[in-house]
Parts: sequence; structure tokens; C-alpha cells
Amino acid sequence: MSCGCNEDPIQYPCDFPIKIMGEKRDDFAQTMTDVIRLHDPLFDATTLGMRLSSQGNYLSLTATVKATSREQLDNLYRALSSHPMVKIVL
Repeated sequence: MSCGCNEDPIQYPCDFPIKIMGEKRDDFAQTMTDVIRLHDPLFDATTLGMRLSSQGNYLSLTATVKATSREQLDNLYRALSSHPMVKIVL
């Protein structure tokens, strides 16, 4: 009998928003788009939300990916989190 503890609450496939924050650089959005497309080849960069911090030092991106599995999301989070340009991934 399963307790349901290991069941993923996300129903795949689905649109899944990911917030990525890093220092403001001209190539930040394009670099993050390239990383995302390794895990979601059909990611549409025109849907990428961007917001500059109040002092203009940091850029926050919101990328909505087509999540197909927990493994895909885990791999994407690892790739983004370990990227040297990234400060935080939520």
C-alpha cells in the first residue's frame, strides 16, 4: 500500500513558471533562454518576462516552460542553479 508521499502533485504536461534572478548583463536573458531550450526545445523566448531591480543591478526573468516530467524540471533547475550568472532560481 502506498502512502502517496512520493507522488508528484504536478500533472504533466503543463505550463510551469520559473523565476531566474541574476546580475543585470546584456546577455543574461539570451543565455538563460539558451539553457532553458536545452530542456524545453520549444520554449518561446518572446514569452519571457523581465523585471529590473529597483536599483537596476539585478534582472529577474520569468520563464514559463512546458514541463513534461519531474526529471525534466529537476534537470532544468540544476542547470540554471549551477550557472555562474544565476543568483537564485525559484
